[in-house]
This record gives sequence, structure tokens and C-alpha cells, in this order.
Amino acid sequence: MEAAIIFSILAYLASTAGYISFFFLQKRRLQQIGFVALLVGFAVHTAALALLAFEQGHFPVATMRETLSLAGWAIAGVFILLNARYPLKILGVYAAPFAALLMVIVSQLPDEPSRTTPIFKSVWLVIHVTMIFIGEAAFALACGVGILYLLQENAIKTKRRRFFFKRLPSLDLLDSTGYACIVVGFTLLTVGLITGLIYARSVWGRFWSWDPKEVWSAIAWLFYAVLLHERLTVGWRGRRSAIMAILGFGVLLFTFLGVNLFMEGHHAVFTK
Repeated sequence: MEAAIIFSILAYLASTAGYISFFFLQKRRLQQIGFVALLVGFAVHTAALALLAFEQGHFPVATMRETLSLAGWAIAGVFILLNARYPLKILGVYAAPFAALLMVIVSQLPDEPSRTTPIFKSVWLVIHVTMIFIGEAAFALACGVGILYLLQENAIKTKRRRFFFKRLPSLDLLDSTGYACIVVGFTLLTVGLITGLIYARSVWGRFWSWDPKEVWSAIAWLFYAVLLHERLTVGWRGRRSAIMAILGFGVLLFTFLGVNLFMEGHHAVFTK
């Protein structure tokens, strides 16, 4: 497992180097190298998670080390899928370092054997966690797109059409890609929360218990629900949508890390 983690880190770092070089030098070959390195790292990462799940006999989300590893895997995987649908290759300059950073953190956390308990052996848990992590990865990429949007918009408004203007895609492409990420993320988050309620009922005997993670997950869901509603009814696009995507991911980060680290509740079981 440790060897796979190290290999994944090296591959993600190689991908990061490729995308950063592509960002500055604009050589397509560098982008291709970055993407292939990301694919290789993702493949090894996937195999490592599958092997860990097989060895433990349950989905690998019992410790902070395992959940962060799954988060890095989701970021890389969603970017690979997004890359096949939208011509926003430059987003790799955000996705690859993000995945690499998470795996570096994973490598520094203690590799303690997780407890195999009945609560981890549930199909509802697998669906719940998978949907949540992939959805949050889509929101993470929406945040990255939002940052790129603001950089490009600033380059246009200030008429400094040199560095960023030449390297970033059009505002329309950035806006549509960010919107697609939010729609996918919101859909998966919704499915994840519903299956989470079913899982909670089967394990703790009730759908809702005002657990801090439940409350903040609901807040995050409402945040993105408002964003989508206002976009469809009022026309929140462009700069406002980009800023909201960034703020929304901040809420998700607190929900994922802050709640686990600073608050008690049922979900502390999965990250201690």
C-alpha cells in the first residue's frame, strides 16, 4: 500500500510539473505528458484503494488517512472525465496539484489499522460515500474554474491581455464548464445525502439526529441549491457564479475537515 501511495504521489507530481510547464510554455506535448501521468497515477491509486478494501473487508473510509486518499482519487477521476467532455485542459494546473497535495498529506498520516465493524459493511454506506466524494470533487473543480474565470475577467477588464488572457479559455467556456461541474456535484450530493439518511436509519435507528456533519452537509446543499435556483431564475452567471462556486467550496471544506476535527458526532467514527 505504501509503495502505491508513493507511486501515486510521484505520478501526480509529474502531472503537476507537466501542466504547470504547459501553462507557461503553451506546448501541447507538455499537457499530454501531464494528462498521461495523471492517468497512470489514477490507475495505481484506484488499484491501491481496491486492494485496501479487499484486505479490510469494507469500504476504506474508516480513518482520516483513508478519506483524504479517497478525496484525492475523486479529484483526479472527475478531472479525467471532465477533460473528455470539455476542452478545458488548462484546469489540470489546478486539479493535478490538488490531488498531489492530498496524497502527500496522506503519506504523512499514521498508517493505523482501521476497525472492522458492522457499520462499515453496508451497500448504503458505499453508495453514500462514493456519491458524496465524487460530488465534492466536482464542486472542487467548479471552484478551480471559478478562480480561472476571475483571473481571465480581470485580464480583460484591465486590458492586460498578455499572460492570463493568452493562456486561459474564453469566459463563456469557463462559465459553462463551472456550471456543468456544479450541476453534477449537486446531483451527486443530493443522491449522497438521501442514501446517507437511509444508512443512518439502518445503523442508528433514525434518519436525522442533528449530527454536526449532517447539519453542515445540509447547509452546503442549500447553498448550492440557491446558486442553481438563482442562475436559472435570475440569471446568476459569470463573476457572481464564479465567486459563489469558490465560497461554496469553502463551506464544503469546513464540512469535510472542520466538522471532523473540531466537532463530535456520529461521523467522528470515520475519521479518528
